[in-house]
Amino acid sequence: MSDSNTRNIQWQSGLVERSERAALNGHPGMTLWLTGLSGSGKSTLARLLERRLHQHKIRTFVLDGDNVRHGLNSDLGFTAEDRRENIRRVGEVARLMTEAGQVCIAAFISPYRADRDRVRNIHPAGLFHEIHVSCPLEHCEERDPKGLYAKARRGEIRNFTGIGAPYEPPESPELVLRTEQDSPEACITKILDYLGGHGVRVQTR
Repeated sequence: MSDSNTRNIQWQSGLVERSERAALNGHPGMTLWLTGLSGSGKSTLARLLERRLHQHKIRTFVLDGDNVRHGLNSDLGFTAEDRRENIRRVGEVARLMTEAGQVCIAAFISPYRADRDRVRNIHPAGLFHEIHVSCPLEHCEERDPKGLYAKARRGEIRNFTGIGAPYEPPESPELVLRTEQDSPEACITKILDYLGGHGVRVQTR
């Protein structure tokens, strides 16, 4: 949105503080941003994590890359510009959900560091947690659950991350999960252990 569009618009603060929402929920709101190559396991981990947290009465919701392109971002393609706008919009939604007291689990390839940093910067300090779902390209290609890598190799998909477009891994993520060597359950345990140090406490053992 341009400056001319926002010049006469002011942010309206509510009468309920973030700390009050956290007290009501029993945990703070935050964004857990899962980034990694297609096939690395982001969506699988996001769904498993949501289920585990829900079982422990943690208010949570998953924003999934495929799902938002069916609605919110159905007008966007996969050029570098559209990818940036995709992440910008999702980042704004994640921030609003965090402000509402939810644990927002965002699972997006989000290939560019600058875009992820921009999302971090719009969140209140300490409420954005970048989780790198790390998996070598060759392992992701072997899995290829949607057949996308095969299509990209045949030239049927242009600008596919890891084949025709770059992926810039996080330089200083809060957490790294190595899905080529750890099971989904082991990865979930690592996330829950991490969350325990940030106000979201769940029994893992």
